[in-house]
Amino acid sequence: MEINHFILVLISLSCLFSFSASTSAHSPLSYDISDSEVPSGSPASVPSSFDGQSFSFPEPEGDKPEFQSFSILPDSVDPSLQRICGDTDHPIECLTTTAPFLGEKIAIEPVSILKVGIEAMNNKTKEALAKATMLLLDPSTPKPVASCLETCIDSYNAILESDQKVLDAISIRDLYQLSMELSSNVENVHACEDAFEEADIESPIKEMGSLLGKMISNSLAIGVDMVHF
Repeated sequence: MEINHFILVLISLSCLFSFSASTSAHSPLSYDISDSEVPSGSPASVPSSFDGQSFSFPEPEGDKPEFQSFSILPDSVDPSLQRICGDTDHPIECLTTTAPFLGEKIAIEPVSILKVGIEAMNNKTKEALAKATMLLLDPSTPKPVASCLETCIDSYNAILESDQKVLDAISIRDLYQLSMELSSNVENVHACEDAFEEADIESPIKEMGSLLGKMISNSLAIGVDMVHF
């Protein structure tokens, strides 16, 4: 069993290196998968402090106030970005993973925010994959947990592959392929969560997986409901 785990890890890491190489050649994505933590300048990172600005999103229930306010973002947040993120299921995560890293030359429109979101998602997926791999290699990890981690490693590799296909679909303006790949990401992240739930085991990467799931959900909302070629 330990030998099979080790072989699986080697295959997974090999896939990651291969994906990183291909994205450097064919897409804006470029990362060093050998890093177990996301660089501080990456879109998946959230700055530790902000000069607060209050902003509002519509409250879906009619009996409550029309708007709910938050105060976590810098003063420079573009209102157009707030509107795009406000139409996602997780607006806070949408804003905090994109706003601090948008350059002046990036148009604030759904397709460009989707690309930034995919880049951030790749960073977070690689971070989760590195964590899952480390735990799988740890001899103290119980076998039931290791089995679930194998499922997660497969799922995370699939997300990386799908993200590259998302960027390819954007480049050729293929809405059908874009929708299919974004939807497959949802299935992949749920496969990891379901593995732990079915085994009735607390996931050691639960928080990381939860944020990744929210980012994937947001990318689906933007890509399917807002991007029009």
